[in-house]
Amino acid sequence: MRVDAAELEVFKNLFHSVAEEMGAALRRSAFSPNIKERRDYSCAVFDGQGRAVAMGDHMPVHLGSMPMSVAAAMAALDLGPGDIAMLNDPFAGGTHLPDITLVMPVFASDTSRKRQASGQRVKAAADCGYGTKRIVFVINRAHHSDIGGAQPASMGLSEEIYQEGLRIPPVFLARRGTIQPDVLAMLLANVRTPREREGDLTAQVAACRLGERRVGELLAKYGVAKTSFYLEALQHYSARLMRAALRRIPDGVYYAEDHLDDDGYSSKPVRLRVRILIRSGRAIVDFAGSAPACRGGVNCVLAVTTSAVFYVFRCLLGEDVPACSGLMNPIEVRAPEGSVVNAQAPAAVAAGNVETSQRIVDVLLKALARALPERIPAASSGTMNNISFGGINPRTAEPFAYYETIAGGMGARPNLEGLSGVHTHMTNSLNTPIEALESAYPVRVRRYSLRRGSGGTGRFRGGDGIVREIEFLVDVRGSILSDRRRFRPYGLAGGKPGKVGRNRLLLNGRVVPLPSKSAFEAPKGSILRIETPGGGGWGRVSQKSKGKKQK
Repeated sequence: MRVDAAELEVFKNLFHSVAEEMGAALRRSAFSPNIKERRDYSCAVFDGQGRAVAMGDHMPVHLGSMPMSVAAAMAALDLGPGDIAMLNDPFAGGTHLPDITLVMPVFASDTSRKRQASGQRVKAAADCGYGTKRIVFVINRAHHSDIGGAQPASMGLSEEIYQEGLRIPPVFLARRGTIQPDVLAMLLANVRTPREREGDLTAQVAACRLGERRVGELLAKYGVAKTSFYLEALQHYSARLMRAALRRIPDGVYYAEDHLDDDGYSSKPVRLRVRILIRSGRAIVDFAGSAPACRGGVNCVLAVTTSAVFYVFRCLLGEDVPACSGLMNPIEVRAPEGSVVNAQAPAAVAAGNVETSQRIVDVLLKALARALPERIPAASSGTMNNISFGGINPRTAEPFAYYETIAGGMGARPNLEGLSGVHTHMTNSLNTPIEALESAYPVRVRRYSLRRGSGGTGRFRGGDGIVREIEFLVDVRGSILSDRRRFRPYGLAGGKPGKVGRNRLLLNGRVVPLPSKSAFEAPKGSILRIETPGGGGWGRVSQKSKGKKQK
């Protein structure tokens, strides 16, 4: 069989549409605002060998790390038709514990192809003739607002993985189409909000089953042989596109260094260093020289580090390029074992997924700016500004746990200003609307606005950050995991850096500064104020432009 360019494009979009429809189903049926409103989830389709074929337009930090989760599930479990694996272990391909991943295989026989050849009407997935040949996996990952950690919402300060919540190795959540009640009961017994967790988890199951049906319909229409052929063709196609993109980068070695503010326990900055070797259509990304694993939870597992590399190099390609594992074929990632970018158990990792992943992107783009100065933007806010809190909801007399990330400023681009008040790079989530937040939890949003003037100046100005004030209507315990409170988001080509962020607790008329990574107790009536960083500027402001501004 020969590759037909038109059919290749058709199959690329077919698999992408499966991932997108899974995401839409998950969003519509989830219980928590974190998934329904913020869209903190991701869906993907992998081939039968565990290689990514299509990814929804969801969370980059989830998607790029999924291959290791699928590999862990394949190694640990003999997955058959109707089975669903569940895991969240960061040391088995996960990211951090609140992110629960479901992996479901889709099997097929050649009966669908025979039906099509005989002219029979294409039937629903249930009639597609599942057999022993595994064609693809359908996967989704969603951030649960609590997973039983020491702090409400399980995103607090921690020194080891055991403080961050329930750690789930690959286990069967469903066998032959039936949910395993003992596994579900074990999970729900270890979280503060079992009703919401069950609702979100069953929404993930529904999304997997929808993906299974859609793949079955695809097989019924095109047959197993053709579908399998184009699954392989997409891997080769994406690898060729990445090699071509790498050849457009001048051969050479490009270095950069950046720092996290701290790890939450020490004031010492955490160094991230990268060396990118580009040669003949290949790249070696080496993080030697990065800090050793820290006491606090800013450590990254290798899956997250690889995900950040995948994201940055994927950004060098056009939007129509398939998001396949083949994109990483020409790229080698080297991360010293035991370092902050390749932490080993039992290191704490809650913030590595959200904060360190952003800084890895910053340092990679900073290095590539030396090679492609006219393509690389200045640093964006560089933090997800994670806040979480919990207490007892007086409306239900039950515990609640809430988690959100807050947007910041986008870095200016070589030909455009940065956007203000947006989630950038590894997050790609949305805000929680005020109406949804106030209706679900005992809080009141006192202010939600752009932080004017926080973007760096330059020929093109960086985007502004956000000011968000939340008043607590009950006593709560909360946590903040943030960064860029000491080191400003850098500008490029002479542009100025953006402003750092600030965290404040307004308590009985007093303003209490909160460190970038902190836990707090807030009585009823207190207000949490988060000011997020702006993006860096790009390019020097010419003297002519300065003169016009003065006039």
